[in-house]
Amino acid sequence: MALTGTIVDVKGIKVGQVQNEEALTGCTVLLMEEGAVCGVDVRGSAPGTRETDLLDPSNLVEQVHAIVLTGGSAFGLDSASGVMKYLEEHGIGLDTGFATVPIVPAACLFDLPLGNPKVRPDQEMGYLAASIASVDKVEQGNVGAGTGASVGKMCGFAHAMKGGLGSVARVYPNGLVIGAIVAVNAVGEVRDMHTGDVLAGALDETGKFQNILTSVMGDGFTPIPSGTNTTIGVVASNAKLTKAQAKKVAQMSHNGFARTIYPVHTMYDGDTIFAIGTGEIEASVDLIGTLSADVLAEAVMEAIKHAEGAGGLPSYRDRKQA
Repeated sequence: MALTGTIVDVKGIKVGQVQNEEALTGCTVLLMEEGAVCGVDVRGSAPGTRETDLLDPSNLVEQVHAIVLTGGSAFGLDSASGVMKYLEEHGIGLDTGFATVPIVPAACLFDLPLGNPKVRPDQEMGYLAASIASVDKVEQGNVGAGTGASVGKMCGFAHAMKGGLGSVARVYPNGLVIGAIVAVNAVGEVRDMHTGDVLAGALDETGKFQNILTSVMGDGFTPIPSGTNTTIGVVASNAKLTKAQAKKVAQMSHNGFARTIYPVHTMYDGDTIFAIGTGEIEASVDLIGTLSADVLAEAVMEAIKHAEGAGGLPSYRDRKQA
């Protein structure tokens, strides 16, 4: 099978995305129909999640069957119920002896200001996203959980730019495959990890990027309600991992956020990363975590580069074309 350069290159993962382009919201679903070991690490101080406690290495359940990234703030977490319904209908989940219970962790981001705040991802949208999940190249930009995403809000939403969804995968000589998918909705700006140049951030009245530190320390700073941002993502590999090792990979992967988002992990963000292993090959956890951070950082940049202007917010592409 030809490689796509996106997270579906990790064998055993399918991706489905649905969005409401008028309301500017959507959800992204990753299906692991054979199950996958999963860990999570939450660094932002205003997270919105579902079924993350069971991912603690000390808890019972070993594998998950899907992960949902969704817009709609906490309302959007309802989309995970639709994914559970789809999986149950197809006999996928944890066999309890009484019923098959799909294990579907989820994380949400706050996209309510950009479109219609009364329209959010729901069970129907989650079900549809699961039903169309495939191994086709993952669409990027204003899709799925990235549909209503925005960045650069330290100086207020009026100065923000469009965020989006990005995905990258890399194949390494030892047979290791690592992929990432991320919905970028940060309060901070997004920078090129190679050059340090700002790709998207807070704009001033002339359309130039504002200095974030100057704005925060000066009169330009506008207090932002906690939880109104958040960057959420998944890193995946074909490696054999325990839950504890998957959690470590998730922790190390946050370095990818730190290389591209400034500031990151703030009181206004709920930054969350899931890490999954599909169990094909042996590899060092340190190697997996290090490379996952690199791949995730690339995915953050791709999210910005694929985003299109929407909801009155300009995009990276708009600035490049100007």
